Amino acid sequence: MSGSRRLTPINARNTSMVIADQIRDRIIDGSYAPGEQINEANVAAELEISRGPVREALQRLNQEGLLVSYRNRGVFVVELSSDDVAEIYDARAAIEVGAAWTLVRGEVAVLKATAAQLSAIVDQMQPFIDKADWLGLAERDLAFHTALVAATTNSRMSRMYATLAAEARICMANLETAYYRPEALVEEHQLLVDLLLGDDWAALETGLHEHMDTAIHDLTQAMHDQAEEGADAPVRA
Repeated sequence: MSGSRRLTPINARNTSMVIADQIRDRIIDGSYAPGEQINEANVAAELEISRGPVREALQRLNQEGLLVSYRNRGVFVVELSSDDVAEIYDARAAIEVGAAWTLVRGEVAVLKATAAQLSAIVDQMQPFIDKADWLGLAERDLAFHTALVAATTNSRMSRMYATLAAEARICMANLETAYYRPEALVEEHQLLVDLLLGDDWAALETGLHEHMDTAIHDLTQAMHDQAEEGADAPVRA
């Protein structure tokens, strides 16, 4: 008689992953501010769960670069500098250029379907611009670029991009506005769609890099302006 085989019960999704998703969302939407400490015990109490899965979730987000851990101090939301912004957007450009190359060399039907999906997202941007809803606009902006990468069906590329997109949202969420030329945003994204459907690879590659370079400039300027406003603000007793 063969020995007993014991199966380990598993959930459809690991509890720590669910917790990590919730915390990640709160970091991205600015509920947890850059530099803010996330206390393991407090999170566990709020979720009415043991501290083990929370600890695993925080470790996961630490590995993603959204949290930083300091010995004897605790876990904190990452604070991104202008150098970090440049790195994030340069990395995004590299992945998006790779995604675009995959799409233009792939099936025409997939390329056209992707272009239609991207155009639909572009159409959703103007109402957010009209309302000056910059966080909503940032969500649509990143949805556009995430959809471009996802269309390749390359899971590893999408996984890498998800972390970069989350870091980009952290940058945007904590600025009053990350868009110095919001009126041009619709046109810029539609241009990328048109280039994706065109036959000029060099123009598409250049367009993607220029789009990211503009974002680096605008975000860096916004961070500088916000820092200056903070420095000029009166000190309250």
